[in-house]
Amino acid sequence: MSQNRIVVKVGTSTLTDGTHHLNRRRMLELAQQMVQLREQGHEVVLVSSGAMAAGREHLGVTPTQRPKKAAALMPYKQMLAAVGQSRLMMAWEQVFGMFEVKVAQVLLTRADLSDRHRYLNAREALLAILAHGIVPIVNENDAVVTEEIRVGDNDNLSALVANVVDADILIILTDQDGLFTADPRKDPAATLIHEVSQIDDNLRSIAGVSSTNLGVGGMATKLQAADLATKSGIAVVLAHGKRVGAMVGVANGEKIGTRFLPQASAPDSRQRWILSDKTAGGVRVDEGAAQAIAKGKSLLHVGVRAVLGKFERGAVITVCDDRGEVEIAKGITRCSSAEAIRLMGKKSTDVAALLGGEAATWLIHADDLVKI
Repeated sequence: MSQNRIVVKVGTSTLTDGTHHLNRRRMLELAQQMVQLREQGHEVVLVSSGAMAAGREHLGVTPTQRPKKAAALMPYKQMLAAVGQSRLMMAWEQVFGMFEVKVAQVLLTRADLSDRHRYLNAREALLAILAHGIVPIVNENDAVVTEEIRVGDNDNLSALVANVVDADILIILTDQDGLFTADPRKDPAATLIHEVSQIDDNLRSIAGVSSTNLGVGGMATKLQAADLATKSGIAVVLAHGKRVGAMVGVANGEKIGTRFLPQASAPDSRQRWILSDKTAGGVRVDEGAAQAIAKGKSLLHVGVRAVLGKFERGAVITVCDDRGEVEIAKGITRCSSAEAIRLMGKKSTDVAALLGGEAATWLIHADDLVKI
């Protein structure tokens, strides 16, 4: 059996077993599986939800007891996370401590992973923790996070973390056996999809992803996470959090839940960062530019058909086909959206003259471009 670096994501519903408080017995069962993985030679990173649930438990409030005014809701959630995060970590420390395994807390925001320098700092910290035989326990820093720098959910955070640490497998534990052909809670004829080789619009429709590709919660965010991770060369498995030995079974290659196959060979660290970063906008390109990108060439201004959204020089943007329906690449732009509009469709010989020699002859250089 090969040794892998495994990221395990555990959601609030699994940790609380459907109640309003942390279920220590369930946490112990989960910790035992992760310890078993370590004993088999695997490295384990845990992405754990539950801070706000732990905060509610400590304060004696329920999810319905929250501010009705929208402006007060975010500070209230931050307060719950601030109260509960230390208690969540204490609970994990206690259950892992029963197996003489040490844990470390790592709190992240989208900003930590969007900035290249901070991304590398997070990577080095996580790898150092693993190198010392410690289990990193990652959560979003909800006590200080704002809407602008939120990852938004721990499904996508787990995919970002798997990307950061060059994981081999991402296991997302949920309250379902995996991805079904329909919602099994509504359709008794729904069947489990055991393996997915490509995430397409049909799967997104099943999962309930909106037309803007923004998750609406539940299975949708899990599919988003699987999409990101598999594009980074990481296998993803959705499995039921209550299934006995699910993590160990997945690591041993057993057919458990829904397995999403990696879409490509593992990119390098810089490419992983480009894939993981939140895009500021995008461009539509013609067929010639799309073919050039497929061959590993740079994106020239002449191939750009439309500029989407607003972005600054150095931002990560999405490259779509001419119809804007298929994302073909992501990359770091060498000019702003305003400059891109001025240079759109122009030949390289005309670019320097238009902007006084200050602009690059390409919109995205091949070194900064990652095919999807």
